[in-house]
Amino acid sequence: MKTEFLSESIEDTGKLAQEMGSKAKQGEVYALYGDLGTGKTLFTKNFALGMEITEEITSPTFTLLEEYDAEIPLYHFDLYRIESPEELDFLSFEEYWEGKGVSVIEWAERAQDRLPENTVKIYITYIDSCRRKISIEHPDY
Repeated sequence: MKTEFLSESIEDTGKLAQEMGSKAKQGEVYALYGDLGTGKTLFTKNFALGMEITEEITSPTFTLLEEYDAEIPLYHFDLYRIESPEELDFLSFEEYWEGKGVSVIEWAERAQDRLPENTVKIYITYIDSCRRKISIEHPDY
């Protein structure tokens, strides 16, 4: 199932992400796609707020993964610096999906073949300095 939204502002994007985060369940994987500067990290920050995580969410570009402890933990991946699928082997990437948390993956296209079938795919497309088109693809069960 595919749903599309037109975000008119940072606040619109934040509300959508918070709503999704508030409904997130253990073991779910959310894959974020979009060019540099489209708002993937902003989306993740608000998603975390929806999960009632109040810690500062930063982009783990250099560490590749940040874990945030909460009732349901958040595993925030940023694969921007991944150059080959073999590099993901060092992350034990797939093991996080079998755990008790929720995974949000920025630059998910770099792990495309490894993402589980139940991945929710979120495409953020730049329209102008304020507006974004956000397409959400939920897996068909």
